[in-house]
Amino acid sequence: MSAELITQGPVTCLNVTGLGEPGGAEHLSAIGALHAVAAAMGSPAGPLEGLWWVEDERPGLQVPREQWRWHLLLPLPATPEPGHLEQARESVRASGAAVDRVRVAVFTEGQCVQMLHHGPYSDEPATLKVMEEYMDEHGLVANGPHHEVYLTAFDDPDPRTLLRQPVRPA
Repeated sequence: MSAELITQGPVTCLNVTGLGEPGGAEHLSAIGALHAVAAAMGSPAGPLEGLWWVEDERPGLQVPREQWRWHLLLPLPATPEPGHLEQARESVRASGAAVDRVRVAVFTEGQCVQMLHHGPYSDEPATLKVMEEYMDEHGLVANGPHHEVYLTAFDDPDPRTLLRQPVRPA
């Protein structure tokens, strides 16, 4: 698959915002909370997505991973009825998951360059380079956090991740 330009409209999601390295304690806690609340809501959600950014002048991959910021998302089929999220959080509170951090959010990215990455997360820079070249060739620049859609489980030996970058004309 090569890089392509798409338009990403509004998506309603369960959301947890945090700071820390992928696979670290806070990241894993947030994933657990999202899945616990989604299950309690009884509606299909997913796949897991992540918006990633750094508050640093350096490129993201040059910043220590424990300084990475993220929104973890589980897309929902529709906006929940009023009170449904609160009921779901209350029903799973005893699980120990950080359920109070789960919110409903709507994300609209607009135009994005996206590409399927097949292989280890550590090899994503090669795919990101292809996306950057596509952006350069089409006069586009980044316009928001790096977005990943996890099409396989984190422990899958052959992971697939949809990489997406919101863009605007240069």
